[in-house]
Amino acid sequence: MTANFVHLRLHTSYSLTESTLRIKDLVGLIAADQQPAAAITDTNNMFGALEFAQTLAGAGIQPIMGTQITISDAEGQGEVVLLAQTERGYRNISVLLSKTLLSADATGEPVCPLSDLRSLSDDVLLLGGGALAGFIGRPASEGRESLASNRASVLAEIFPGRAYIELQRHGLTAEMIAEPHLLDIADRLDLPLVATNDCRFENAGMSQPHDTLVCIGSGRKFSEENRPRFSQEHYFKSARQMSELFSDIPEAINNSIVIAQRCSVMAVTREPILPAFDTKDGRSESEELAVQAQSGLAARLEARFNGDRGNEAARVAVAKPYNDRLEFELGIINQMGFPGYFLIVADFIQWAKAQNIPVGPGRGSGAGSLVAWALSITDLDPIKWGLLFERFLNPERISMPDFDIDFCQDRRDEVISYVQRKYGHDKVAQIITFGSLQARAALRDVGRVFEMPYTQVDRIAKLVPNNPAKPTTIAQALASEDELSKQRRDDEQVADLIDVSMKLEGLYRHASTHAAGLVIGDRPLAELVPLYRDPRSEMPVTQFNMKWVEKAGLVKFDFLGLKTLTVLHRAVGFIAQRGIQLDLAAIPLDDACTFEMLSRGDTVGVFQLESSGMRDVLRGLKPDRFEDIIAVVALYRPGPMENIKDYIARKHD
Repeated sequence: MTANFVHLRLHTSYSLTESTLRIKDLVGLIAADQQPAAAITDTNNMFGALEFAQTLAGAGIQPIMGTQITISDAEGQGEVVLLAQTERGYRNISVLLSKTLLSADATGEPVCPLSDLRSLSDDVLLLGGGALAGFIGRPASEGRESLASNRASVLAEIFPGRAYIELQRHGLTAEMIAEPHLLDIADRLDLPLVATNDCRFENAGMSQPHDTLVCIGSGRKFSEENRPRFSQEHYFKSARQMSELFSDIPEAINNSIVIAQRCSVMAVTREPILPAFDTKDGRSESEELAVQAQSGLAARLEARFNGDRGNEAARVAVAKPYNDRLEFELGIINQMGFPGYFLIVADFIQWAKAQNIPVGPGRGSGAGSLVAWALSITDLDPIKWGLLFERFLNPERISMPDFDIDFCQDRRDEVISYVQRKYGHDKVAQIITFGSLQARAALRDVGRVFEMPYTQVDRIAKLVPNNPAKPTTIAQALASEDELSKQRRDDEQVADLIDVSMKLEGLYRHASTHAAGLVIGDRPLAELVPLYRDPRSEMPVTQFNMKWVEKAGLVKFDFLGLKTLTVLHRAVGFIAQRGIQLDLAAIPLDDACTFEMLSRGDTVGVFQLESSGMRDVLRGLKPDRFEDIIAVVALYRPGPMENIKDYIARKHD
């Protein structure tokens, strides 16, 4: 039998430094108790909405889409929970939350005015908030019943038949004071009651690690009296525990099921969505792509012949494999439905080049596309270098094309501004990324909260091997580092430090912006995904990270700012001041002096060849052809690196 209660107040680890509840663990808790549904109500965000929805639905549990948001009136502010009933309600919450976050002061808490709440309340359910910080609950706990009642009346008018008075019992004095007032308000205004438990950690045993996490997030220490605290009761309670806790008000328990039944929407995955590209003469996108690619290829080949109209048969023979390859690639691109993607990328790259903004010649699998070369997306002839188009696009492995595009670091923002102007500022956004507590950082943060000596904590943290490419976990370090496990055995405080750190390791600590990724939509993005504001940028940021924003249907475009391009651009300018005109694209690839320089390991400032390890490899390899550079860049990465010595030996017979 399924449980008779569902949690409508769940803070996941996306409530940054407020919760230890990871979504993958949360599913197990919900399923083990046979609760049929659960709501996600992270603080002022929907970072985890799509992950939560897909994970719960995959386990046969109904996900309820929501958020905890702070609202305000003339008397002050307080938090409420909003839950989506329908697709329209989910979109309204997304738009409302996006508007609140994007208009928030960079240093203050985002607050939603009642006027915005009123205009976007359709198909949304509201829970009035608990005694500690709730819009209705707090004034009730402070003896201001009149204000609590007035607020409840206003919310009931904004959410007719969809507003609930929320009751919580975490054993707090404020809740005991507020409850009789809330019951009276519910009775007088004929508003339904609902019981919630503000879940922030898995079980009672996780109370101390959770308290530590809150201290980390707020920069406090355990010994401080006046700091944010949660009770030991803010854990994921079973339906039975909740029923016993509210045995005197069974309707408040039953209404949690009623609310779940009233909600019938979840964040969904979508096929890729792209804005329509403005084609010329009414051509379709596939027709426009063919016209631009054929014209671009003709120009590329004409440059190769250098205007020589000599042997026409030789020209035709040279052009044939290019024309055949172009026709093949266009067929695949159209078959997979990606002509618009190529046109969009080609447009902003061609614009950048027209503005004399340095653009990289092409990296990654996209360099294998002849269409990309014809459109000036890349400057590498894939036929000359034997590059495979199938590594970029393959009908047997359906995935979005993804060009790795480098722009001059100093002028990258100009290209982004062009894209915003062309497609609309509300349809272009950067992508969020989350920083997590890695092993060493977790140990140091927990040590600070515990007020252990810095030198002692630092010494323990350094016992965890430092491997940025594949971070070592504390558990792995305990298994491999005898000194670390010895200190854990011998010192009770160190054991506590390590055990708490292991429980917090991997939790999200802060949100920031992806270095290169942008998405472009065909409609205001807040209608597709909720948006967020990075205080360090004026540009909107998607609340879903790279993995989930693509599943939501938004296509990523890379705009990587590369310092190397800036340096090269300046160098060409300095050389021009000496009367020498240098075309970087025309530099010969067989220059003996250059290979001598590389063989000496004099490569500081040379893109991808400047690390100390790479310089050692170059001294041993002594490259004398461009193919050697290709090989060494391919080999110098985890796994293939172990073959470098053999490769060098065979290079020298």
